[in-house]
Amino acid sequence: MQPSDKLPIYPDLAGKVAVVTGGSGGIGAATCRLLAANGARVAVNGRDQAKIAVVVDAIGASGGEAIGVTGDCTDLAAVERLRQQVEHDLGPAEVLAAFVGGGRARPGPIADVPVEDWQSTVDGSLTATFLTLKSFLPGMTQRGRGAILTMASSAARLPGLGAPAPYMAAKAGVVMLTRQVASEVGRHGVRVNCLAPHTILTEQIQRVASQEWQEKTAAAIPL
Repeated sequence: MQPSDKLPIYPDLAGKVAVVTGGSGGIGAATCRLLAANGARVAVNGRDQAKIAVVVDAIGASGGEAIGVTGDCTDLAAVERLRQQVEHDLGPAEVLAAFVGGGRARPGPIADVPVEDWQSTVDGSLTATFLTLKSFLPGMTQRGRGAILTMASSAARLPGLGAPAPYMAAKAGVVMLTRQVASEVGRHGVRVNCLAPHTILTEQIQRVASQEWQEKTAAAIPL
């Protein structure tokens, strides 16, 4: 698969096995496409088989290599099945993008947040990240190499952005979890970094946010 002139090119990704959780849409899907454009062999994970197939088919149509693996990353058994299928079909993971995140929480006072919304959001972002690392890290440390990216958010460090409190707390937890894991496994040749983007115009944002809000947010970001 040949990257276009507009895509970032990283020759060292060619031939590497990359796993992207939450890869069926938004930032995760874009990450899958860019990894494949750089020659990586990509495993696309998500819970919706139809959405996964769209990403896998698009990569294949462009000459890349990808497989789809459904699974809920809040379930350790499902994450283990993901890892095992990747190892069987592609080989051991060398790049892991633990990007899955979700939950039902909506903006509002913390006292009004239903317990179920708190639990689903913390599980969907923080617990899912923990379980993914728990499953994939032993193999990487044993092999003495690997690169891991986790997904936080600017909401993890900037209150007042209008994000739900459970989401902010979960993403702040992802930041500290990442720092702790990086300190544990760096000596084993495994790099662990965390991304914390501001608002990205994903399909979900386009669907739920008003045009006025989108324009206001875009105007507040210099780039």
